[in-house]
Amino acid sequence: MPPIPLLISAGEVSGDMYAARLAKALQKRMEVSLFGMGGPQMRAAGVDVITDYSEVSVVGITEILSHLPSLVRAMRRLVTEASRRKPPFAILTDFPGFHLRLARKLRPHGVRNIYYICPQFWAWRPWRVRVVRRRFAQALCIFPFEEAFFGNAGVPTKFIGHPLVGNVHPTQSREDFCRQHDLDPAQPIVTILPGSRHAELSQHLPIIREACLRIQNARPSCPAQFVVAAAAAGSVNQLKASWHSALKVRVVEGQTYNALAAADAAIVSSGTATVEAALLDVPMVVIYRVTPLTALLAKPLVRTSYFSMVNLIAEREVVPELIQKDFTPARVAEEVLRLLTSQPAREELRAGLAGVRDRLGPPGAVDRAADAITALLAASSGNT
Repeated sequence: MPPIPLLISAGEVSGDMYAARLAKALQKRMEVSLFGMGGPQMRAAGVDVITDYSEVSVVGITEILSHLPSLVRAMRRLVTEASRRKPPFAILTDFPGFHLRLARKLRPHGVRNIYYICPQFWAWRPWRVRVVRRRFAQALCIFPFEEAFFGNAGVPTKFIGHPLVGNVHPTQSREDFCRQHDLDPAQPIVTILPGSRHAELSQHLPIIREACLRIQNARPSCPAQFVVAAAAAGSVNQLKASWHSALKVRVVEGQTYNALAAADAAIVSSGTATVEAALLDVPMVVIYRVTPLTALLAKPLVRTSYFSMVNLIAEREVVPELIQKDFTPARVAEEVLRLLTSQPAREELRAGLAGVRDRLGPPGAVDRAADAITALLAASSGNT
């Protein structure tokens, strides 16, 4: 019997990681031929990547306009390939702006859609859940409260837990990490995760650099060391550029978990990285900024009091959020210095992070997702 073709798609770095792990889990359960959109991790997992996510990985309403031609090309390639290979299902990972449209275009070709890592419509344009109901055969949710949100809207839903639980571990001690990167383990370390997209780095890095200089100037007798973790190899040059000569900065690749585990405090771009930092129990300050026009257009669509994933999961402010106008060098420096100098502040934040970890579910989310998809395939073949 030939392998079952399945389309699997991710539109950015974290989605590439989640989809790659799911690809490996599916391959252990059945003979499948996986193809779709992704990046290096999906390629390494044996997925035939016919379009790279770098073509579509943009953030912000206004930023999308300049990338429309590449978005259209990527969509066309995926639909054409699905028409040729005829997969019974498409597994779409988060990235709703692209994947909701892809799901609509796939249905006329007989492809049923599975949402793996559901979009956060409970926080952002909740009315779009109706689109998920019309276009998806199954929604696999990673937060417990999502099951009720999607289920109440009529979406067939299964809570699988968060795929990062049980998979976020450092491979080095703080001492070994410091030795490798010429850092002093006796001095404070601030780890910076500024984002993965070019637009995010352009918005975030100038502010972060100035904030680091303020942190340094505030503690001349106990200078901080700064570690910048690159989310993608292509961003390394951008991350290394324009740091003040007075700062001790190390840019590391492929060592995000080690860099976080070694940190006394972290500056983290809002997104999946905040969950990774929470799982590693790292006191953090969450930052984010988009262009002013994008912020203006997006404001009426937001339906939550919080922006960062950690605070959304906790349903209260566990970590400080510095978003848009609040994201300034002075505010970043103030919050980081508070975490570096106040043990009660660190302990309070870590107590909140422990509560977040409790809400993320047990390990094994990827296996539960693979089991659910396997069951859908079995039911589908039994009905044909």
